[in-house]
Amino acid sequence: MEGGDTIFGKIIRKEIPAEILHEDDQCLAFRDINPQAPTHVLVIPKKPIRQLSMADDSDEQLLGRLLIVARKVAAMQNLANDGYRIIINDGKNGGQEVFHLHVHILGGRKMKWPPG
Repeated sequence: MEGGDTIFGKIIRKEIPAEILHEDDQCLAFRDINPQAPTHVLVIPKKPIRQLSMADDSDEQLLGRLLIVARKVAAMQNLANDGYRIIINDGKNGGQEVFHLHVHILGGRKMKWPPG
């Protein structure tokens, strides 16, 4: 099943609508439906990787592609000048809620440290 059997797989297959900001043959970027900042975008691989700690060495190019797409989408959203935060939650204790690897882009406000 393309994209796996999570809500993100359903978005990849267009079974669930999403505000898509970028799509190519490897990745999809769309607005988060529960934004934690004025701009909150998710970048996901179309290949269903459960979480970062479960990625294979063979996923190296895809993992790099996720960050390049995140950079491009952040620029499209006019976040590059003031900065933004990139987050990858890994596993239950890392705050991951959907078990399909995803990169959060948060921006439009000053971020606090430490997060969480």
